[in-house]
Amino acid sequence: METQLEPMKDDLPLMANTSYMLVKHYVLDLDVDFRSKVIEGIIVLFFETGSQYRKTSSTGKEGCRSQFDEACKRRASEPCHIPVPNLSACSSKMECNDFAVCRKHEEDISDKNGNHSNEEQASGMSSSKDCCDIENHGNKDFLLVLDCCDLSVLKVEEIDVAAVAGIEEFVRSAKLTDSSKELENLRNQIVHELVALPADRWKEQLRYFTCCSQAPGCGELLFTTDTWSLEIRKSGIQTPADFPHAIRIWYKTKPEGRSVTWTTDQSGRPCVYTVGSPINNRALFPCQEPPVALSTWQASVRAAAGFLVLMSGENSAEPVQLREGILSWYYYVTMPMPASTFTIAVGCWQEVKQQSFTAAIQSNIEFSLPSSQADFRWHEEICGHVEYPCRFQDSAARLQAVIPYRVFAPWCLMERCEECLIQLIPRCLSAAYTTLGTHPFSRLDVLIVPSNFSSLGMASPHIIFLSQSVILGGSHLCGTRLCHEIAHAWFGLAIGAHDWTEEWISEGFATFLEDTFWARAQQLSHGEVKGQQELKALLRWRRLRDEVQNSEEELQVLRPKKESTGELSESGASVVKHGLKAEKIFMQVHYLKGYFLLRFLARAIGEASYLASLRKFVHKFHGRLVLSQDFLRMLLEDIPEQQKSGLTVESIIQNWLDTPGIPKVTKWMQANQRIRKSGKKKRKQDEVVFQKLLPDQLVLLLEYLLEGKTLCPRVLQCLEKTYQLREQDAEVRHRWCELVVKHKYVSGYGDVEKFLREDQAMGVYLYGELMLNEDVKQQELAHKCFAAAREHMDTSAAKVVAEMLF
Repeated sequence: METQLEPMKDDLPLMANTSYMLVKHYVLDLDVDFRSKVIEGIIVLFFETGSQYRKTSSTGKEGCRSQFDEACKRRASEPCHIPVPNLSACSSKMECNDFAVCRKHEEDISDKNGNHSNEEQASGMSSSKDCCDIENHGNKDFLLVLDCCDLSVLKVEEIDVAAVAGIEEFVRSAKLTDSSKELENLRNQIVHELVALPADRWKEQLRYFTCCSQAPGCGELLFTTDTWSLEIRKSGIQTPADFPHAIRIWYKTKPEGRSVTWTTDQSGRPCVYTVGSPINNRALFPCQEPPVALSTWQASVRAAAGFLVLMSGENSAEPVQLREGILSWYYYVTMPMPASTFTIAVGCWQEVKQQSFTAAIQSNIEFSLPSSQADFRWHEEICGHVEYPCRFQDSAARLQAVIPYRVFAPWCLMERCEECLIQLIPRCLSAAYTTLGTHPFSRLDVLIVPSNFSSLGMASPHIIFLSQSVILGGSHLCGTRLCHEIAHAWFGLAIGAHDWTEEWISEGFATFLEDTFWARAQQLSHGEVKGQQELKALLRWRRLRDEVQNSEEELQVLRPKKESTGELSESGASVVKHGLKAEKIFMQVHYLKGYFLLRFLARAIGEASYLASLRKFVHKFHGRLVLSQDFLRMLLEDIPEQQKSGLTVESIIQNWLDTPGIPKVTKWMQANQRIRKSGKKKRKQDEVVFQKLLPDQLVLLLEYLLEGKTLCPRVLQCLEKTYQLREQDAEVRHRWCELVVKHKYVSGYGDVEKFLREDQAMGVYLYGELMLNEDVKQQELAHKCFAAAREHMDTSAAKVVAEMLF
C-alpha cells in the first residue's frame, strides 16, 4: 500500500492522483472583484480514466485504491457553502441552449451532502461524515485528489452532460434505460467521446465543452480540503472508471492566496496577475499540477469596465458587455499544456500602438529559413504528441517568421515601450524563427507588470510578463531578456520537463539561446558575435562562481532527485524537491550551470551541427514532456563520433547534473586572469583612460572595482558622471548600488533607495549588503525601503528580506 505523502517543509507536494483520473479540459467562469480582492466563480473539469487504473483494473476493482484507503484521517477543513452562481452566457459565436441553474441560498446548507457548517468549522475538526466513515460508507470509495491551496471551495457537483441538446451524436449506440447505473456510464461515455474528438473538430469540441459546462447538476459530491489538496468522492463509487468524469466546483480565491498578486501598477491603478510562484496555480483554481496532466482550457472572465483581461489564449479576446459597467472576456487554448502554464492578468493597462516606422521595420526584416533542408523532412513526419491542431503541421505557420504581437503597459511607461520594446519584438521573433523554425504559438502579448514582480520576465503560452527594469536604460537588457522569454516558447512550454526538478531543461536552454537570438536580432558580424558571447560567458561564470560559494550544495544540483527523477508514486503524486525554499527562487544555478553545459556541448560538437540538432529535437519532442537523457541521447546519437572521445550520457549526467559545484571550466578562470592583467597594464601606461563601454563591459568593469579595496567619494562621483551610471540598465545600476553600499557613499544612497523601490526583481540581496556593513545609516535605509515596499512585495522576496533584516 502506498504511503500517505508527508513532504518535507522545503518540498512542494503535487497531490493530484493523475494515475487514476486525468483532467483533459478545464472550463472557467470567473468574476474579478478588486474591492474584496477575490476571484470567484465556477470551474468545470472533464476527465479521462488515468493510465494506472487502466493497467490495474484488469486485476479487479480493488487495484486502483492505493494509499487512499488511508484517507480516513481527520483533517481541518475549509468551510463549505453553496454560492449564488453566475454562469455567463455562451460566446456570441456559439449557439447553445441555456440551462436553468438551481440557485440555493447559503442558509440551505445540507449536512447530508458533506458540507461543513460554520459551527463544525469553528472547532477546527470535520465531522465523521466528511471523511471515509466506515460505518456509513465503508472505506472503499474512490477519492479524487486535486491540487488546491488558499481556496474556499463552496460546492462540488456532478454534471448531467446527457441533458445537453445535440449531444445525441455521442450516444447513438447507447440504449437508455431507467437504470441510474447506465445513466452514469452514459455520462462518462459522452465525456470520453468528447475529449477524444479529432483535432480538426476543435471548434465543435469547444462548443460542446461550453454547453456541457452549463448543463444541470445531477447530485452534489462529498468533499474536504486540507493545506495542499481538495479531495472529492461519491458515495458508493469505488473505481475511477465509475467516478463522474465531468464535475463542477464553486469556489473563491483568498486575498492572501499565493498564486496571484493583488497590487497597483506604476500609474497607481489596481491590478492582479498570476505570479508563477512555487505553488503555481493551485491557489487560483483547483487543478492537477503534475506536469503529466496536460490539458486544454477555456475561460470567461468578467471584470468592471475599464479593466483589461489578458490571458494565455490562442485568440485575442474582444470584450463583450454583459450589463452596465461589466465586461466579459473569453479565451481558449487547444494545445494541451500543464495547468501551471495558465496565466491571467487584469488591470488598466493600455495597448502600445505600433508606429508606422515600426510596421515598416517589421515588413523589411530579413529572415531566412532554418539552414538545414532536412528540417522540412521532419515537418512531414507524424508528430509524437497527442493530437491537437499543431502549428508544426501547418504550412502557413511554418513560414511565419513574425507572429502577431501586442504590447501593454501602464500609461506612464507607454513612451518608453514605444521607443524601445515594440521595435525589438519583431527582430527577436524573427531571430528565434531563423534559429529554431516554426513558432509553437500563434500570437504573443507582452505586458509590463508592476514593480513588485519578482523576476525580470516570465513566459507563458501566448503571453510574456516583463519587469519595468528591462525597458529602462538602453535596449541591451530589454533585447536579451525578451530573447530569453521568447526562447521559452520552445523550451519550457512547447517542450516541458517531465519532472519539475529539472528546471535547467527550461532555463539553461533559454539562457543559451538568448545569446544566439540577440546576436541575430542585432545582425552582428561573426567577430562581433564571438566577442559579445565570450564576454557574456565570462560574466556568467563569475556569477555562477559567486553563487556556488554562497549557497547550499544541495541547491546546486540540477537533478536533485537523481536516479529517481521522473518517478511518480502509484497514484501519480510526487514532490518538487526544494520547491518551497524561498531563496531558491532568486538563485540562478539552473540557468547558469545549464547554460555552461549547453555551451560545452556546442563547442564539442560544433555550433552548426549543434543548432541543427536543437531544431531536430524541437520537431521530435514538441508537445511532449522530456527528461535530460532524452535530449542527451538524441544529441549523441546524431553525433556518434563524440562517443569515441568519451562523451557519454552517463558522464554528462554525473559531471554536470548530479553533482554540486562547477565542473572544470578552467578556461573562464584563465580568461578572467588575462583580462585583469591586461587591464592593469593599461592603467599603468595611461593615468586615466575613459571610453564608451557597452553594458556588459560596464558590468565587468564595476565588478572588478567591487573586488578592489577602497574607492574614495571623488572617484565614485567621477565614475558615475563619466559613464552616466544612473541612466544605464538595471544590471549596471545594480553594480553601481553595490559600490555605493560597499564604500558607504552617502551621495549615492538615493540611487539605492530608488533601485530597491523600482527594481524589486533584482534588489533582494542589496538588503543583505546594507545590513552586512553594520552601518547605522545603511541599516536604517534597508528598514525604510522594506517598510515602504513590504505590503506589495512578492511573498517569497519579502520572506527572504525579512530574514536578512530581523
